[in-house]
Amino acid sequence: MANVNAEKAAQIIEAVGGKDNVTNVSHCMTRLRLTLKDESVVNDDAVKSIDGIIGTVRAGGQYQVIVGQSVPKVYDEVVRMGVAAGGSVDENLDAPKEKLTVKSGFKNVLNYLSGTMTQLIPIMIAAAMFKTVNVVFCDLLKVYGADSDLYKLFDFLYDAGYYYMPIYIGYAAAKKIGASPMLGLYMGGILVAPGLISIVTAGEPFRVFGIAIRLVDYSSSVLPVIVCVAILYYIEKFLKKVIPDSLSTIFVPFLTMFITVPIALWIAAPIGKIVGDYVGAFLNWMAAHGGFVACALIGGLWEFLVMTGMHSVILIPGIMNLLAGNPDSCVMVAGGCATWAAFGMALGAFLRLQNKKEKALAGGYFISGFVGGVTEPVLYGIGMKYTKTFICLFIGGALAGLYAGLTHVTVYMLGATNFLSVLGYVQGGTANLVNSLIAAAIAMFGTAALVYFFGFDKNEPAIQKQPK
Repeated sequence: MANVNAEKAAQIIEAVGGKDNVTNVSHCMTRLRLTLKDESVVNDDAVKSIDGIIGTVRAGGQYQVIVGQSVPKVYDEVVRMGVAAGGSVDENLDAPKEKLTVKSGFKNVLNYLSGTMTQLIPIMIAAAMFKTVNVVFCDLLKVYGADSDLYKLFDFLYDAGYYYMPIYIGYAAAKKIGASPMLGLYMGGILVAPGLISIVTAGEPFRVFGIAIRLVDYSSSVLPVIVCVAILYYIEKFLKKVIPDSLSTIFVPFLTMFITVPIALWIAAPIGKIVGDYVGAFLNWMAAHGGFVACALIGGLWEFLVMTGMHSVILIPGIMNLLAGNPDSCVMVAGGCATWAAFGMALGAFLRLQNKKEKALAGGYFISGFVGGVTEPVLYGIGMKYTKTFICLFIGGALAGLYAGLTHVTVYMLGATNFLSVLGYVQGGTANLVNSLIAAAIAMFGTAALVYFFGFDKNEPAIQKQPK
């Protein structure tokens, strides 16, 4: 039997100029993310014509191919072809280098952050679901008690995911930027080492090579290790150039950490922590002061940002806030409303369309979203084809976001992106859960109704009844 994913991978790589034009490849939940040396040689039409490809996006310094839920398998096939899996590889020294500007710098930073965070989604979702099970079956339904072994098991499984987040981020960040993943892992471990935690807990002054460090608990933090790994990358890169190969195995990793750790503890990690705290404070301020307006705007625009890849600009701060243990009443809530609106967009199209093929596709888009948590198929499969449905999507998401903002709906953990996403609101109590369900209903059924009645032109062939 032919390997469909291998064929798809080969066709994609051929259409983007061959594997020699690909610096590295990564993927998120639906997109194959290719960093290319020369984007001008890409044949967009050839990529889009590949069976199963939903669309393409150029964003964040990457050429992104929207594959759908089979993207991990296609990614594996691309890696088997010899393309570097994440990180960076040697560039063609004759190729022109991108001029460093504010715009390109911002793009590179965003690419680094998003490429790091997307690798952590499986851990974040799995850990959050263990916490959710405890909240639902212990706190709400009283199926078992907080003193039971089952509760304790799920509790430390959650803690293992979030408390040690700097370790996982260290690995992911190093892999993304091109540093040694094991040294990135080590850097994350240093920030949550029991010895450092005990020093911070004791609150007594501590000096590294004679310079006092800021006493900070970096457990469950995000930005500190990301900043530290970026510094580690440049130090390791320099040492690889100046240390002979015969000595590099021992002295490159040792000297990299010997130089990086003091800088990390003196400056980099504290700065990352401070910035992270300000991000959380800003998001909380948005929710407290006119948060319903922000929720409405984000709820309406979120899926359009997803299509351009720019949702990372507000998604990353939202994720960081949740990872730091802070509930969110704005960005992540509004994004959730927009996701439910996308489900409704597919549902309304399914109910309205009469063409059997189009109707079947819309049904598939609804299932992939509602069950699989993937909205891009409906955005490209319905929205790009029937543009009025985008207006309906905006209105439905904005109305749901407005309601959620006015009722102060709060999400407490990053969970699934499908119909189970409402479980992230359980920890806030019955009223919070009920209002989150109402917001979800407004988003899905409101958008579905708008799409059904106003999303298509009356003379659209796809909504005309087909002859028997």
